[in-house]
Amino acid sequence: MHTVVLSDMHLSEAQPPEPRRPLWMAYKRREHFIDGDFARLLAHVAQVAAAGGPDERVELVLNGDVFDFDSVVQLPAGPRPSVPLAPGGRSGGSRLRRRAADGTSEPPLSARQRHSVTPPDDSVGKVDWLARLRGLGSENWMSCFKMRCIIADHPVWFAALRDFIGQGHRAVFVAGNHDVELCWPDVQGLIRQALGVDDDDLRVTFCNWFYLSGEDTYISHGHQYDPNCVVANAIDPLIEVRGRPRMRIPFGDLAARYMLNGMGYFNPNATDNYIMSGRQYVKFFFRYMLLTQPLLLWTWFWGALVTLYVSLRDHLKPSMRDPLRVDDKVSDIAARSNVTASQVRQLAALSVPSASGQPLRIMRELWLDRGFLFIGIALLAWQIMLHINIALPISPLWAFAALALLLPPYLVYASSVKAKVFDEPLLNERRARLVAAITGACTVVFGHTHKPVDRMLAGVRYLNGGFWSPAFAEPECKTRVGTQSFVWIKPTSGKTRAAALFEWPPGQQAPRPLHLKSAAAQPPAGAVPSTSTS
Repeated sequence: MHTVVLSDMHLSEAQPPEPRRPLWMAYKRREHFIDGDFARLLAHVAQVAAAGGPDERVELVLNGDVFDFDSVVQLPAGPRPSVPLAPGGRSGGSRLRRRAADGTSEPPLSARQRHSVTPPDDSVGKVDWLARLRGLGSENWMSCFKMRCIIADHPVWFAALRDFIGQGHRAVFVAGNHDVELCWPDVQGLIRQALGVDDDDLRVTFCNWFYLSGEDTYISHGHQYDPNCVVANAIDPLIEVRGRPRMRIPFGDLAARYMLNGMGYFNPNATDNYIMSGRQYVKFFFRYMLLTQPLLLWTWFWGALVTLYVSLRDHLKPSMRDPLRVDDKVSDIAARSNVTASQVRQLAALSVPSASGQPLRIMRELWLDRGFLFIGIALLAWQIMLHINIALPISPLWAFAALALLLPPYLVYASSVKAKVFDEPLLNERRARLVAAITGACTVVFGHTHKPVDRMLAGVRYLNGGFWSPAFAEPECKTRVGTQSFVWIKPTSGKTRAAALFEWPPGQQAPRPLHLKSAAAQPPAGAVPSTSTS
């Protein structure tokens, strides 16, 4: 059995051009979609598998952040996004390859689908000011609406995957931090509908945060080992806010929603594009934002405050559980992930604590500590001027002199604070040994960091498949950052499978081996034992 692992596509809605702000979220425009390359990859993989025999099948593992719910800002005002469907309510045929531009209505939906897709009658009242500015939250109908937006804007991607599945191959969706909303059954139903499969069709499977492939490879997005992006309870990700269930969204993704969605010149797909030094931020502002977003500091400040508040509020919320279904839920996760219920609980225990339990750390990541400190210094400088003015009348402008004296220690502190994004590796020696002991896997595949990796840890082969999302070094989207990479695990002549990193250069027709810069970090691609024979 072939297993192909891709992650971090970050499929979202298509961003229309804005004449007033021509570079605003340019990375989300349709011309930068990776859908065509994805379709060519699936066709190539299916062809290679067919050459191995008529019974050879491919297991495609979409390993998290395939969909980016956090970056969807479309609202349910006006017509609902139209998802072309095949006759009988199942997607298929040529209708999914194009958007319904003629305004034809879609076939009637079942009562379950209609409830999950259509916003409630009072949805306008439920779309509060924050959602209007930064996008919908993570309630069931909100997640379904965002999923419909993504499906409607990516007909080529879904058509390619539907045809791939129609050939007898499988697709396994592993939820990541940006698409934790995949855990809603109704969202899964929309994807199945777009792919033309029924709810009980095992060719499409959804996993909460990990999947065991061929009994030899543990596949997870990796966000559960990142404090900024970990879902606090991946088995029970629901919480109740204002009497309504919603998915618990990690701190890092709340920051993307409430901050980066309002600062569209920063590309969230390229870490270096939005995590900078103070000097770099100033240069970036004067080059791109001075004329079109002069109040950037205010946008950052209130967005950071909202992120801090929501992160702490949601962190303190208990997970929603039905005591009568605890064992059933764990057993269901185990069945879909190819492990036992005991292994699910053991793997859940490996998750790191959320950074939301450390308010000071969050404030540092959001730059709020420096913001509050600067405000305090400014107030102190003003008070110094007022006290001097009591004995000796002076101009209020002398407050700037006091501020200048107080700035050096502030600048020393500000320069000493370093971002902790990916500060610790997702997989270390201890975690590798535990994963191997729990699952029996000798290969671990992650995503999340957008950086390909191939190395040995405690006798375990660690591969990171990299990413596919459009990442650029500048808002003009001229210089592509990174490459479209993935992991391909192929069967060999014996009872083994060989894993290797590959890249698919944009616009090409075939993959090529990905050679990492550090030869020491890339051991020879060897065979890993497996009980898989298909």
